[in-house]
Amino acid sequence: MLLQGTFITIQLALLSLVLGLVFGLLGAAMKLSPAWPLRLIAGFYTAVLRGVPELVVILFVYFGGVLIVNAVASTFGYDRYIDVSAFAAGVTALSLTFGAYATEIFRGAVMAVPKGQIEAARACGMSPATIGIRILLPQVWRFALPGLGNTFLIILKETALVSVIGLDELMRKTEIAVGYTKKPFTFFLAAAFIYLALTVVVMAAQRGLEARANRGVAGRARA
Repeated sequence: MLLQGTFITIQLALLSLVLGLVFGLLGAAMKLSPAWPLRLIAGFYTAVLRGVPELVVILFVYFGGVLIVNAVASTFGYDRYIDVSAFAAGVTALSLTFGAYATEIFRGAVMAVPKGQIEAARACGMSPATIGIRILLPQVWRFALPGLGNTFLIILKETALVSVIGLDELMRKTEIAVGYTKKPFTFFLAAAFIYLALTVVVMAAQRGLEARANRGVAGRARA
């Protein structure tokens, strides 16, 4: 049961990471946009999602999502009841939360790139797309990695909150096992070691990605 729950937890965390990165990139682009309505929307998004507890977001998405989906479906003439799965609600809530933090991380990383490099690229005749791919993205990725890694570790542990809406992830499976066996110390300790093992794997992957992203910088520093 714990292994099954661990597999669900990993799926939940990875999907939230992928979607959260998309939300973060879009949010950062809107915050850095010269159009003030986009900056206002992005600012409202990050302020709300970073200010509201994750548990509240999960419950709102799960229960409010059902109402929104059915209301939209009814406007198109679909009268049957549509249910929102706990997994979909968990992924959506964690993705939105991760995206709010990733927005600020990406925005700070873009601003950390020296403006002189952008001006030099324009002087060389590079197009905006080429500047983004060749100049901005490699450095933004390097600057953003530490913050993204730490945020993902937080999201990984917050997958335990999704158990409140009935998703059979690791914490939910642990609670069921405790209820059947009446051995809370044994199973909660086992769950703690599983979360710790997942954290160690993520930290090792983060260090590897950071080392790869900083290869050229480290080489110049030694020179």
